[in-house]
Amino acid sequence: MENIIKLAGELPNDYVREAKERGVKVIGYACLATPREIFDAAGLFPYRIRGMSVTRTEMADAYLSRFNCGFCRSCLQLALEGSYDFFDGLVETNGCDHLRGMFENWQYAHPQDFFHYIRVPHLTNQDSMDWFVEELGLLKDALEKHFDLRITDAELESAMQEQREISGKLRLIYESRWGKEVKIGGGEILALMALEGSMLPESFSSLLDDIAAGMPARPPLPHRARLMLGGSATDEVELVAELEAMGGVVVADTFCFGGRIFRLEEPPPGPPLERLAHLYLNNLMCPRMFDDYARRKAFIDRLIEESRPDGVVLFHNKFCDLHGVENVKLRMDLEKQGVPVLTLEKEYGAAADIGRLKTRVQAFLERLGK
Repeated sequence: MENIIKLAGELPNDYVREAKERGVKVIGYACLATPREIFDAAGLFPYRIRGMSVTRTEMADAYLSRFNCGFCRSCLQLALEGSYDFFDGLVETNGCDHLRGMFENWQYAHPQDFFHYIRVPHLTNQDSMDWFVEELGLLKDALEKHFDLRITDAELESAMQEQREISGKLRLIYESRWGKEVKIGGGEILALMALEGSMLPESFSSLLDDIAAGMPARPPLPHRARLMLGGSATDEVELVAELEAMGGVVVADTFCFGGRIFRLEEPPPGPPLERLAHLYLNNLMCPRMFDDYARRKAFIDRLIEESRPDGVVLFHNKFCDLHGVENVKLRMDLEKQGVPVLTLEKEYGAAADIGRLKTRVQAFLERLGK
């Protein structure tokens, strides 16, 4: 566990450095709506941007005020400090206004040679799907032009199949917690999800094979209660590990660095870009999607039914309006169903806040009779 968490805590990890030495170009992206298969097919290294629980954001605050999400400010701080200087390009998405502000200030203050903006629709109707297909085509064209390469349909098909196999392996490990015995905690799962966006497919697939092979020998984790987590974008492995140390083992989550990564609704037959557009847009369980609460709620209900948590803890980073509002609705609906829920507003990565959070979680565990 310590090795996986340590690896997830490194920005240019050994896999990145080895790829750079081979001349592989690294492209930064942040939103789960960005189809990494396009980069894989091009022989590029898509690297998912993280905030790494950074709390000192003085440089970022000069561009993105403290009334913005701490996760986005932490990502910008790392960029301005040069921590992401191993990037050869950047891909922006309109995940939320805070995320757009992060990208645009990053490009203004620390320009990238390659910069592309994917406009992700907020609806899943046919017009939106046609628009997203066009957007993915523009991304493909931009990568081909800038890096002087060609992405064929056969290469896209191969990349999609590879990611499908990796997702299957990852799901087996993720869902192993749904039985009576839990052998891998939420902190390690979150670290694995972070590594999925900071390793090349073949390396990550091999890592999953090693973890799966070692699972039978792992002892069950002692715990007082089974918890499901949800809410804002977070890569805070240490926070989850701290909460689990109190006895509430995490058996499922709805983080975009977690359970949302699995795309369960298969696309209809068609050309690769059309299938990718359906695969990503129809599986984007984020409050940014308009008129889609019922589908997100059904996704959460399925997770609760399958993982059998004793209670649900919903986080939202301060100033995250999307999850802050949605969590209120979720709490009311889940409580009506008899599911105990704790909602917590928090500062991103703020170690000074951990005492308050642990006090609230301790009280919640007592409410659960644990």
